[in-house]
Amino acid sequence: MNRKLTILSLVLAFAATVCAQGMKETDPAFFTTAEAQRIGDQMLIYQRVTGGWPKNIDMAKPMSEAEKAQVKSEYDRRNDSTTDNGATTTQMLFLARLWQATGKKAYAKAFCRGVEYLLSGQYENGGWPQFWPMMRDYQIHITFNDDAMVSTMNLLRDIADQKEPFQGKLTSKKLRRSCNEAFYKGVECILKTQIRDAQGQLTVWCQQHDRETFLPANARAFELASYCSQESAAIVKLLMLLPDPDERVQQAVHAAMRWFDEHKITGKRLEVVRDEKGKKVDTRLVDDPEAGPLWARYYDLQTDEPFVCDRDGVPRKNLQDIGLERRNGYSWYGDRPADLYKRYAKWCKKLEKQKK
Repeated sequence: MNRKLTILSLVLAFAATVCAQGMKETDPAFFTTAEAQRIGDQMLIYQRVTGGWPKNIDMAKPMSEAEKAQVKSEYDRRNDSTTDNGATTTQMLFLARLWQATGKKAYAKAFCRGVEYLLSGQYENGGWPQFWPMMRDYQIHITFNDDAMVSTMNLLRDIADQKEPFQGKLTSKKLRRSCNEAFYKGVECILKTQIRDAQGQLTVWCQQHDRETFLPANARAFELASYCSQESAAIVKLLMLLPDPDERVQQAVHAAMRWFDEHKITGKRLEVVRDEKGKKVDTRLVDDPEAGPLWARYYDLQTDEPFVCDRDGVPRKNLQDIGLERRNGYSWYGDRPADLYKRYAKWCKKLEKQKK
């Protein structure tokens, strides 16, 4: 009896883990299970005629036949395929791992349709918008927000290099060449969009840039054109992974790291206040001399000062000056650039060795 209870506990624990991980599962053993194929089959249903997927949907959640029929009826939608919030790239990673485990052609076919979707969205200048082929308002901008473009580029580079889980015959040589070309066109776009300050010095990037002028651009009411630390950190990490960075890439990285160092916030800590049920009720920036460095997400393009913003579109200096909804519902401060310092030191040493 005890043995049966132990086995049942292990099964329940595994099931709980699957539910928690869902579409982001990476354990190779999981992809040999019927549960993995159930999730993969649901992803196939959600894939649009464009080859992309919509966002903010838990595609691992079991669906009724009526729900499946409803999703299938939306197959021809062309206005909700996106890379925002990890959409499309998440599904592609899952399907690649599922194909490696099962060899089923349906998963490889859906994956390759996803690759074609990513390639189809790239502007001639190398950038990607947030949604395509149908867009509206700020969706047309070159979008670094929430790492949309960087995630796309990382995926295409790994496909081109046949990095796990993209090894084997998942893609053709022709498709991999296209992925490699698209990646380096993206690098060119990154270099073109890096913001110069009033003195002409290179700095970092905005969350989104105009697709014609490359200048910083507004998005949602609270996402104003600015120097943006979070997305810029992801861009710098990508640039430091280039195997043979030319002089322009080196200048871009050095300038961004200098900007991060000049704009770090010390002696402050982000404090999240929760009620007895664990619900977030407030977010505060408090004094803490022992805290590690923080960066505001946004810095004003004219004054260079950190700011936050509510849905009224008015920038404010203090977190407590905006309403609870935006104060608790957005990442206004973070330490993401801190992860770059050790990487940067190693990167500089590598460059010195190459020069010698």
